[in-house]
Amino acid sequence: MPRKPTRRTSPGARRARPELLPGKAPAPELPTGAAFRPEWVDFERGLRVGNLEPHERITQILRYRLEQRHGTRFITDRWGRGAFWQWICWLPRANREAKPESSGVNFGCAKLFITADREARVFKSGLQIERGYARGPEPYPGCLLAPDWDWQRLIKQCAAGTALDRELGRLLRREGFVVELGGWVASATFAGDDFRSAAQIREAARRASQQEWVAFQLYYPMPEAELRAAGGLELVDAIAAVFAEVTPVMNLCMQIELKEGAKATGAIAGRR
Repeated sequence: MPRKPTRRTSPGARRARPELLPGKAPAPELPTGAAFRPEWVDFERGLRVGNLEPHERITQILRYRLEQRHGTRFITDRWGRGAFWQWICWLPRANREAKPESSGVNFGCAKLFITADREARVFKSGLQIERGYARGPEPYPGCLLAPDWDWQRLIKQCAAGTALDRELGRLLRREGFVVELGGWVASATFAGDDFRSAAQIREAARRASQQEWVAFQLYYPMPEAELRAAGGLELVDAIAAVFAEVTPVMNLCMQIELKEGAKATGAIAGRR
């Protein structure tokens, strides 16, 4: 209901609100995360994106956050259909466009992702880098590992003493993050003191079948109870904080570097 006017232009008349003048639509709300509700993370059906206003959708909210933080465009991708999606990711458009062979597909690009693990009852957010299929025939176009994929830079740095090794050691041993490597089911998992060096990831990748889909995930596991206790904006802030933590690892594997704060130029305003 409109607020009671503080002043009138004539007896009984009210001043029109500018956004309700004929021919003018109300300005859309920015997807800041204030409207998000944690119950839209459903461990039975997935991540709700349908039947919501644009500023309520987690797809729009996290893309807006990322573009504001880094001052560059992001592409949204997903696995799932209908109102609930199982997995959602965001990748910098500039990194995909920098690839000489694979600029037409998302598979070769490092991605920030979220998913609700139905069996473990854990909400995961973090970084995913795909190897795809290392040997053909490819079951669908663009899924066969190419020389310009970010996976190549990831594996090259999977050795003791590298910058990647130091970042992973910090996140896994001190911050509670987890690394998984495998296909639809993880074939190798590292966390806490089980992680000795990034060389373990290279070895696990070497053992993986070349004719099966393989990916690397670095994520923070939030238990269902912790998610349910959080407010909507609090949950969005937590995901954004996880994305910030894994960005240094992402930068080590991409062909471009994501910058932030004063270093990020051309910040995108009003992007939805």
